Amino acid sequence: MLPLRQLIGLELARPIADKVIREHPLTTLFWECTLRCNLSCRHCGSDCRVTSTQKDMPLEDFLPVLDSIARQTDPHKVMIDVTGGEPLLRKDLEVCGKAFYDRGFPWGIVTNGQALTPTRYSNLLQSGLRAVTVSLDGIGETHDWMRGVPGSFAKAVSAIKTVADSGEVEFDVVTCVNKRSYQELDRIKQLLTGIGVKRWRLFTVFPVGRAANDPELKLSSEEFRGTMEFIKQTRKEGIIRASYGCEGFLGKYEGDVRDNFFLCSAGLTVGSVMADGSIAACASIRAGYSQGNIYEGDDFMDVWNNRYQIYRDRSWMKTDACARCRYWRWCRGNGMHLRDAEGKLIFCHMERLS
Repeated sequence: MLPLRQLIGLELARPIADKVIREHPLTTLFWECTLRCNLSCRHCGSDCRVTSTQKDMPLEDFLPVLDSIARQTDPHKVMIDVTGGEPLLRKDLEVCGKAFYDRGFPWGIVTNGQALTPTRYSNLLQSGLRAVTVSLDGIGETHDWMRGVPGSFAKAVSAIKTVADSGEVEFDVVTCVNKRSYQELDRIKQLLTGIGVKRWRLFTVFPVGRAANDPELKLSSEEFRGTMEFIKQTRKEGIIRASYGCEGFLGKYEGDVRDNFFLCSAGLTVGSVMADGSIAACASIRAGYSQGNIYEGDDFMDVWNNRYQIYRDRSWMKTDACARCRYWRWCRGNGMHLRDAEGKLIFCHMERLS
């Protein structure tokens, strides 16, 4: 059973989560602007490549989505997170960002940092850039091994320094903890705190895309618990705000390794438009849970308001192990990205912790 402190916190959080589910206010929109990438990451869920058969989505195809949102919602309250692939491979990214900014939308990028030079960063700031997330998955060779390109670590660190030194945007570093980087967590922490990074988000591999059959990426249960303990201790130190990603319910670690209690926000506050035009939720969801497609004439806000029920009523998830689970009350079926195309749970965080 969970400690009393966690139980009280989880019960206090339940009505807040229920309100979010009822009202489902859109606060974050991911735009998968490209499937091209300049790396070859072992854990890529999108299976991105240097060249892609899926063309980049033209800006003029995406802007009607923002116009649809602006007709019903204050654009200043909806963050546009540009992702991919690697968004910096788009030569028109500054033009895209300026179009978002002119419409009142704050925007940011999720990047591997390889092309984030000081000059490019300055240009992006002038286009209204407000948030940056850079990936760093280990020290030196460990990062290069994970990212599939020698020298990628040095470029990622350079990008992190560029953004940290400027102090002009909301900024964090994200780390995928695997069997190799798990051994380096203290060294990564020392590197980031030395640079001046204030926020560090850690997550673990889920078996989708290239990571599905790679045993070197999956932590043992002991290593997974060790990662939670590391985050918990780092937060107590107060030097860098470490947190675990919004991947799943964590039992006794709820309230200790994140700023909030678990609630999968996919389809509740988070939507996305994928490179093929699919109107989806969290960009990490690779199974077929899209709710429409802009290339089939679907209006984004009409879809947001009138579909997405599969995300907002998750009682369909209460099958198999979930049907018998005593944590269902707070977990509600785990993250949607951990469901396969048939709706079955790929894996459970609580099983790993226990």
